Amino acid sequence: MRRLAQVAVVGMAMSLGSAQAQDGAPGVTATVLSFSDLRGWAEDDHAAALSVFTETCDMIAGDDWQALCALARSGAAARPFFELFFRPVLIEDGQPMLFTGYYEPEIAGSPVQTSRFRVPLYRPPPELGSGLWHTRAEIEGQGLLEGRGLEIAWIEDPVEAFFLQVQGSGRIRMPDGNVVRLGYAGQNGHPYVSVGRELVRQGIYPQHRVSAATIRAFVRANPEAGAELLRKNPSFVFFRQITGVPPERGPIGAMARSVTAGRTVAVDPRHVTLGAPVWIEKRGRAPIHRLMVAQDTGGAIRGAQRADIFYGTGDEAGRQAGTVKDPGRMVVLLPIDRAFALATGQAL
Repeated sequence: MRRLAQVAVVGMAMSLGSAQAQDGAPGVTATVLSFSDLRGWAEDDHAAALSVFTETCDMIAGDDWQALCALARSGAAARPFFELFFRPVLIEDGQPMLFTGYYEPEIAGSPVQTSRFRVPLYRPPPELGSGLWHTRAEIEGQGLLEGRGLEIAWIEDPVEAFFLQVQGSGRIRMPDGNVVRLGYAGQNGHPYVSVGRELVRQGIYPQHRVSAATIRAFVRANPEAGAELLRKNPSFVFFRQITGVPPERGPIGAMARSVTAGRTVAVDPRHVTLGAPVWIEKRGRAPIHRLMVAQDTGGAIRGAQRADIFYGTGDEAGRQAGTVKDPGRMVVLLPIDRAFALATGQAL
């Protein structure tokens, strides 16, 4: 810890950048900032962020991270902890910042097919590997999964099944009142394609009108065209049943721990260390200036300035998440040695 403090003193007056960040990609820059550069930093609830950080910090590789994790879990005062042992680093790849939102759907369903619940949610087929498998259009159009006993639950609405796959997790309310939690179990290897952009490309809606609610409304009002629209996204997600997670906790994220509403973000791990604290400055209709933790990933989350904010569980969280498509910036908090090593292009 003493060496971290010495590096901080030496580096306080430095404004550093480099042509390479931690993923080694050309054109990616890393600039060390000061905490006074973070808009709203002093007003945040740092203790809430520290609590979320301690949920997953033991999973971050590196002796420096592990020492900081132990200190965080020892009852350290939150704001001094972050300011003494971290430095904010702005990592950029030339693309503008884009914030979106995600949530955990809660949908009525059934463990068996009925006249009402006819849309299956599948566990992975045994032949699914890590490479490319069939596209969504092939899976659905050719019935490749039907009759194989892979159904984990049945729901009513195909567009809700689609959005459940987009979110990667959800809760299914069974007819007897029990709630079954589903988590991500695999994917067919194809990249996510935005069906909202397809609606814009076809001239059905202007860009500013496209949202999760508009997509739902279009698919429900136009079943055949809606099914074709959803198949424009070749990505297909499979689920597994999650047990042992208390109902008040969030879904399991990429770090195999529960995520936290309003404090967890999904990031591109090529640029942002999973488990690292990240400072969010989201503009738009509902601005956010808050310290969060990078605890999740997503198929559509690609780039140094790209983040998906977890809004919670249920319909209200879905309404909030579905309207987010905002600019701003994301700043990663790194242990001091790592921050300056990254900014100067050195390996640590």
